[in-house]
Amino acid sequence: MLSLYLKELRSFLSSIIGYVFILIYLIASGLFHWVLSYNTNLLEGAEADLIPFFNLSPVILLILIPAITMRSIAEERRTGTIELLFTKPISDLGIILAKYFAGVTLMIIAIIPTIVYFFSMYYMGKPIGIIDLGASLTSYLGLILLGSVFVSIGIFASSLTSSQIVSFILAMFLCWFIYDGLELLGSFSQVGNSDAIIRYFGISSHYNSIKKGLVDTSDIVYFISVIFLFLYASLSSVKSLKR
Repeated sequence: MLSLYLKELRSFLSSIIGYVFILIYLIASGLFHWVLSYNTNLLEGAEADLIPFFNLSPVILLILIPAITMRSIAEERRTGTIELLFTKPISDLGIILAKYFAGVTLMIIAIIPTIVYFFSMYYMGKPIGIIDLGASLTSYLGLILLGSVFVSIGIFASSLTSSQIVSFILAMFLCWFIYDGLELLGSFSQVGNSDAIIRYFGISSHYNSIKKGLVDTSDIVYFISVIFLFLYASLSSVKSLKR
């Protein structure tokens, strides 16, 4: 599994794909948070915090992560190299996990440079250091967990088809639906007490809870469960290709 993980990671970083992902994320984030005069601009906020950054980043990742995961299995299916992988001394689960962790690693590499945002707001605050350190740290944890869920969804979508375009569209829709769609659906107040249950299954409520600086075990369990669910679905999809 380790060799396949390193191979997948090298394929991201030795080609333009990985660097385009990182650059687009950082450029889009930089423009919205430091250049454009909008409600996401950190310099125009009334308080020294990173709330606009953590509110916007999921939207950017919702588009970019499906773009990097769309080829993970779909391309293997299209070219027939998935059959070659099946002959290697690696389990089906190992194949899924190697591709998953490679995607998560690339996502984390893209997020790391944004730590500069934290130090900028830390020293620009009046007084210096007024920024909420605990909330910032837990928000980064929440963002990584959210991105990890998106990667698992992208792997699942890619396992269903040999078309990268179909994989991208499906993954982006599923990411939106589980992040914001369920929250929106539950806000319509059309199913009585079930509205709260619908919102609970969406990422937004759990992500927003972590952003407040309080890491609840139930929120961590939720993210891990969703990741496990989509990875298991991906594994089932890959196993079906052998039949």
